[in-house]
Amino acid sequence: MMTRLFSALCLTALSALPLAAQSGHTQPAVAQVMPGWVQPNGNRVVGLHIKLAPGWKTYWRAPGDAGIPPRFDWSRSRNLRGVAISWPTPGVYPQNGMRTIGYKDEVVIPVTIAPRNPGKPVRLRVGLDIGVCEDICVPYQMEVSAVLDSTDTKPTPAIAAALADRPYSGAEAGVRAAVCKLSPKGDGMEIEARLSMPSTGGREVVVIEPGQPGLWMSETDVARSGGTLTATGDLVPTSGSAVAIDRSAITITVLGAQRAVEIKGCAPG
Repeated sequence: MMTRLFSALCLTALSALPLAAQSGHTQPAVAQVMPGWVQPNGNRVVGLHIKLAPGWKTYWRAPGDAGIPPRFDWSRSRNLRGVAISWPTPGVYPQNGMRTIGYKDEVVIPVTIAPRNPGKPVRLRVGLDIGVCEDICVPYQMEVSAVLDSTDTKPTPAIAAALADRPYSGAEAGVRAAVCKLSPKGDGMEIEARLSMPSTGGREVVVIEPGQPGLWMSETDVARSGGTLTATGDLVPTSGSAVAIDRSAITITVLGAQRAVEIKGCAPG
């Protein structure tokens, strides 16, 4: 199965790794487009399949302080109106005294594609600018391309499984309330998120994404007391000037041993 998947690979590696790594026999990552299926509304669900060399990891959309956030360039695609990425639940890994959030071995990232002209082929050409880690973390660039012209409507099992691996929504996970308190601190603000929700199992990690440009968010300190999970961290404007915080744009993700939960927005505290 894996051999057949990678036989269709169209990949150019433009590595930013040190020369010694570039000249080795093993690339830290390879990628391909899984063509997926067509939805009744004409959109197409595809997968970006990233396979990592043994011992290497790559990052989730919010990678942690030690990570490199992934970026995708869709601009050279044709008949493409828009994309929506669905991130599978990531793992949490220690990295040089800090934590990184991402994936090891391999990951299929589902992408819903809206064509400009439904029913016509989509020529997908995607630049991937990702971080990869073994003992250290480095940027790595790849390009994948594919002509999407199949009319198949049957879901691809690997992509469907990745879609099913998304975090639960707040409603699905029984979140009763999400409140964010903001307090001035140094050059920015301290944010305290109080979540009324059942435990997700084990030692819980909480990631807060501001959801608006110009803000850097630190890792959070997390404590649980019964049915309340509290996460505290720092929000700092990257420009040095004051920024109004839109609580409705904030995304809070709780990563536990049993499940992950994604909460959209929080009320004033």
